[in-house]
Amino acid sequence: MIRNILNLQLELHEARRPYVLATVIEILGSSSAKPSAKALIDPSGKVIAGWVGGGCAQSMVSRTALECLDTGEPRVIEIDLNDEIFGAGMPCGGSMRVYVEPILPKPLLWLMGHGRIVESLCEFAHRLGFEVVVNDPQAAAERFPAALRVVSDDSRYQQLQPQAGDFVVIATHHKGDYDSLTRALQSEALYIALVSSRKRAKLVLERLRQESVPETRLTRVRAPAGLDLGAKLPEEIALSIVSEMVLVRRGGRGESLSKTLPAAD
Repeated sequence: MIRNILNLQLELHEARRPYVLATVIEILGSSSAKPSAKALIDPSGKVIAGWVGGGCAQSMVSRTALECLDTGEPRVIEIDLNDEIFGAGMPCGGSMRVYVEPILPKPLLWLMGHGRIVESLCEFAHRLGFEVVVNDPQAAAERFPAALRVVSDDSRYQQLQPQAGDFVVIATHHKGDYDSLTRALQSEALYIALVSSRKRAKLVLERLRQESVPETRLTRVRAPAGLDLGAKLPEEIALSIVSEMVLVRRGGRGESLSKTLPAAD
């Protein structure tokens, strides 16, 4: 059973699919599950492998699993198996504690381009918990040691395939702006940014508009990319972009903390 769970965890990890790992950590009295019993639960609340108890516990664990997936935080729940009204649903006897842990894939950043801005972005994003794919004909793998993958044989950016929740930053020095942005806008990526001047960004977006790309999709493009930090150096520009990514990921406001904190008494 444990081997099956581990194999399925590996498959889910490789497929970048979220799930919940529930582990029984304590049993008092009678229960159909034993300490260290485990179960994997998918985003619909369905147990897809393992066992942490039958009808007495499964509904409560599954409900908690959905809440944990929503918040991204683990929880320990106590299930009263004696109380058929206020407990887990039927009088099994005893009680149990279950550790419910959401396993969420790392956010994936697609970096289109090469050069010092892209190199810095790759380094910063990796340190912040992103997995990074660099895609550019001139991208050299040795320049991106932190990247999950470097693609250099894809001149039309056909391998750019962002999924829902992914991040895309396009810094192709104008050469691949149109192709890569077209593909990015066909996806449900959470963040799409174009590293360019305002003039260049306007030209690219106008071309897409003339090709009947819906305005609702064009408004998703952050161009120029990044927050206004007054950045000049490539590393500073990369910092402004990754800061905007964190803002989007965490739901921040981008204001100075000194202006948002309450005044001292």
